[in-house]
Formats: sequence, structure tokens, C-alpha cells
Amino acid sequence: MSVTTVQQLFKPLKDITQDGTISHQCGVTMNDSVEARCIAEVMESKPGITVTYLPAMIRIDGEGKIEFRMSEIGEALGREMTPHIFEISTSTHYGRMVMIDEDTVVLFGNMDDALAYE
Repeated sequence: MSVTTVQQLFKPLKDITQDGTISHQCGVTMNDSVEARCIAEVMESKPGITVTYLPAMIRIDGEGKIEFRMSEIGEALGREMTPHIFEISTSTHYGRMVMIDEDTVVLFGNMDDALAYE
């Protein structure tokens, strides 16, 4: 389980530098709910994924791409999860979100990788 503290996730403004590089990071922020906790629990076991629990929100962050399988989330939730319900559960995201098929939503940190699905 990879749980991040708020201090690691949010840097003080004085510690932020702008060097002109692209991070290739991607992620979602969700309002804390039954669905969001289930999504977070499924995703936190995956390599390269960081899950951060905040007082009223949950963040899921990754590098390169994050793949969300609706069947996997639905099985853990105990009821159907669709890409549309998933999108409602996510308050916001960064990176390019692509619905590959009815079972798979992928967030890409590298926009060029997402272009293959347009």
C-alpha cells in the first residue's frame, strides 16, 4: 500500500521550480465516497501508483499512464462499474483520459501516447 502524506504531495511555493520539462504524470482526484474508496483500494496495489487520502478527497497519481479496469473495480465494489459512473466519481483529472473500450479507461501522462486512440 502506497499512501502519501500531504506534505509529500503538495510542496511549498518556495520549493517549486519551473525548469521547462514535461513530467508525464497523470492522475485523478475524487470526492471521498464508497466508489472512490473502492477505486483507490484497487489502484493502490498497482505498481507505480500513489494514493493519497485527504480529509474529503482521494487522489490517485501515476507516471506515464494509469489503467482503470471497470470489471476489476466493479468486482471489488460488488456492483457494476461503467466508464460513465467512473467519470462521475472522478472530480477532476490531469493527463489525457481515453475510454479504450467499455471496460477500460486510461489516463496518459504523455499526450503523444494518447493520440493513438483518437
